[in-house]
Amino acid sequence: MNIDGKSWRTIWPDRTANAVNIIDQTLLPHRFEVRQIGSLQDMVHAIKTMQVRGAPLIGAAAAYGMVLALQENSGDDHLEYAAQSLISSRPTAVNLSWAVKRVLAAVAPLKAEQRLPAARQEAAKIADEDVRLNRAIGQHGLGLLRTMAADKRRQLNILTHCNAGWLATVDWGTALAPVYAAHDSRLPVHVWVDETRPRNQGASLTAWELGRHGVPHTVISDNAGGHLMQHGEVDMVIVGADRVTAAGDVCNKIGTYLKALAAFDNGVPFYAAVPSPTMDWAITEGLREIEIEHRDAAEVASIQGLLVDGSMATVHLLPAGSAALNPAFDVTPARLVSGIISECGVFRPDSLHALFEKEPT
Repeated sequence: MNIDGKSWRTIWPDRTANAVNIIDQTLLPHRFEVRQIGSLQDMVHAIKTMQVRGAPLIGAAAAYGMVLALQENSGDDHLEYAAQSLISSRPTAVNLSWAVKRVLAAVAPLKAEQRLPAARQEAAKIADEDVRLNRAIGQHGLGLLRTMAADKRRQLNILTHCNAGWLATVDWGTALAPVYAAHDSRLPVHVWVDETRPRNQGASLTAWELGRHGVPHTVISDNAGGHLMQHGEVDMVIVGADRVTAAGDVCNKIGTYLKALAAFDNGVPFYAAVPSPTMDWAITEGLREIEIEHRDAAEVASIQGLLVDGSMATVHLLPAGSAALNPAFDVTPARLVSGIISECGVFRPDSLHALFEKEPT
């Protein structure tokens, strides 16, 4: 995607330094900085602290983390240690463990001296495939938006939650890929951007990247979405996902379930944009089987922002002594999901397995 006329990905190898470069998302929207990741532990830290975040991107980051680990030590014990460190860094998004296991499968049978180049090749494949899958999601979603626009004959108002744009992937995004495709094809679209407390990924990341791309958007408080739906101001909800079960349950950023309930009550279509690596075929009951990450309560108790003097600061919000709970994700049951937008097309949650069996990726 473009930032001030320059094309960027969110992650890329730096062979001259035997490192990996990332865009530090904890500094956006106020500062745009590239950070160099030079070791396995640096990558684990980047994933845990959400310098890189979004299910597809942390999958690619974990793959490159395996490369960094093999630069340190190509032995079996270190390889297993690296895999477990990365997989445990954030438990909910399935892409992370999927990517680590894919690199493991590619390098484990090889001699020690063959492992590093093989891991580099596999990590590059994972990154390139993510771009291809997300671009396809954008085109399939564009068809959906065109059909809806033909009926509305006006600008489409799309509500999204959290950040599922190009910052959450290697490029293009998932939920926002159809939005970018629509905007670039001159289909009038406007995005309602949920702020997405407690980390404000909507207000800080989605709004930033939409603005850089020139897509009309408005940031709203998390509690305003239902009100807008009641008054006919939302034509469609599109979200991303960190894990989707074989039955079509969608696990995404906390607050997604409430948006799905409001959409269902108001007859607003609710879609999840999901590349195939985000599908977890081993799970059928999302509420019972998906491990929900609980993050530091300090994320609820404080907020980061820009002071009038241009410096960044963290301020505390809660009274001293008040406890805070911070589940990072919730699960939207398949019955509330109108459809899944994937690289294979747009389809109902109850037809996931048949479609991917016919068109594997």
